[in-house]
Amino acid sequence: MADTLFMIHGMWGGAWCWKNYRDTFEAKGYRCITTTLPYHDMDPQGIPDRALGTTSLLDYAEFLEHEIQNLNVKPIIVGHSMGGLLAQILGTRALAKALVLLTPASPAGIMALKPSVIKNFWSIQTTWGFWRKPMRQTFDEAVYSMLHLLPAKEQRENYDKFVYESGRAACEIGYWLFDPQGA
Repeated sequence: MADTLFMIHGMWGGAWCWKNYRDTFEAKGYRCITTTLPYHDMDPQGIPDRALGTTSLLDYAEFLEHEIQNLNVKPIIVGHSMGGLLAQILGTRALAKALVLLTPASPAGIMALKPSVIKNFWSIQTTWGFWRKPMRQTFDEAVYSMLHLLPAKEQRENYDKFVYESGRAACEIGYWLFDPQGA
């Protein structure tokens, strides 16, 4: 039986982010599971569920843990950005055969708030109460932080798929020192 890859997207994403990876690995015989985090299965132009704003990394991890347990096999967990951090959390719970981390978000103890990261999240960090609201980068911030290697047309096409993200999860990653739960 081929290995199972369980793919976790990063902030503002969904299962759609993994299409090229999924196609490539399925052609090589892997079973690929692409999941969508809670509250991310929404119309990108729609209004996000208010509960998204206070969803914790630990809430995401619990959701993903249940999905993995339903597979009845230990998958290779592949995570990108925040998904890479979530993959590490799941790895500590002995839920993975292996981990593949693609530019994972920094875990607690690593100060990642460098000038470039602050620029990525400027519009968010300068909004009072962002830590309890659904939030999304501006187009220019997304181009600067993630989409800069794509042609202009693809930058817009990808950005238009981005959904809102949890302000709490972003705060737990960037301001881990102030997180009493240690998510």
